[in-house]
Amino acid sequence: MAESTVTTNDNVKICDKFVAIFEFLGRKWNGLIIESLLNNGTMRFKDLSQTVQRCSDRVLVERLKELEANGIVERRTYDDSALIEYALTEKGESMRNMMQVVHDWSDEWSDAQDCESQDA
Repeated sequence: MAESTVTTNDNVKICDKFVAIFEFLGRKWNGLIIESLLNNGTMRFKDLSQTVQRCSDRVLVERLKELEANGIVERRTYDDSALIEYALTEKGESMRNMMQVVHDWSDEWSDAQDCESQDA
C-alpha cells in the first residue's frame, strides 16, 4: 500500500506520518513534559506540574494521557499506595538524541536569554 502524502504545492509533498508526528510533538507542552522526564527520570504529577510551570493541571493531565496513549509515557500506580508516577517508555526515551539536537540548535540560533541568566 502506498504511503499517503500531504501536498504543499505542485512539487513538494510531505508524508502524512511526518505531519501527524510533528503535530503531536508540536502540541503545546508535550515537548516540555518529555524534556522534564528525560532530565529527571520518573516523576510524580506534582513534580511535573512544578517543572512545567505555566501548564495548568487540567492540561497537564490531558497531555500526559495523550503521551501515554501514544506509548511515550507510562503511568505507574502501586497497589499499596496512592502514589502515581510518570516515566518515559523505551519509545519516549528514544527521543533523547532528537531533543539534544533541538538543544544544540537552540544554543546556536535562539535569541532568547541563556537559562542561567533567567534563573538568577
